Amino acid sequence: MKPAKTAPIPIARRGLMLVISSPSGAGKSTIARTLLETDKQIGLSVSVTTRQRRPSEIEGIHYHFKSVREFERLRDADELLEWAEVHGNFYGTPREPVEQAMADGRDMLFDIDWQGAQQLQDKMSADVVSIFVLPPTMTELQSRLHRRAEDTEEVIATRLANSRSEIGHWREYDYVIINDDLNTAFEAVQSIVRSERLRRDRRHGMFDFVTKLLEETPAL
Repeated sequence: MKPAKTAPIPIARRGLMLVISSPSGAGKSTIARTLLETDKQIGLSVSVTTRQRRPSEIEGIHYHFKSVREFERLRDADELLEWAEVHGNFYGTPREPVEQAMADGRDMLFDIDWQGAQQLQDKMSADVVSIFVLPPTMTELQSRLHRRAEDTEEVIATRLANSRSEIGHWREYDYVIINDDLNTAFEAVQSIVRSERLRRDRRHGMFDFVTKLLEETPAL
């Protein structure tokens, strides 16, 4: 009989900001969605955007859809941690829910592009863990965009044209994963998250634990 597993000792920690980026169609959204479904310690940072809502998207779940004027108001009031223009549309991250989650020790997932990732790195580099997802080939990337069947041919052409520039920023990320197999890519992301949660500089509760550990006098 195997011995019963004991519950892990809780150590207070600061939440991490997990950034996953990729060119459109490389798989970041699928990986992000699966991570949210399987890891209850991670919440999604819901971005605001000015682009049109796709048929499969839900307001407040996938994005907060805003007009250009509404977006500019948020940006000018410094209510966004980061913002960027992508494919002619604006995207940004609301500041308040992210800062509250970090203080509470909850992890936040960001499905954003390299411009947003760069801004987060500049502002909160100690909290950011960044992952870039690459497609196995450009031909496969094109096929995935067509199989998604949510964009017009004109939009697909624009996304493909921009993907080469986006891929050129892969060196700016902490980790790079080639998504030639979705399960393997997802397992790699899981491993990264587990390791980063154990970093000493994120586990501020370790100081109290070690202090009590050293004060303990075992009975003879």
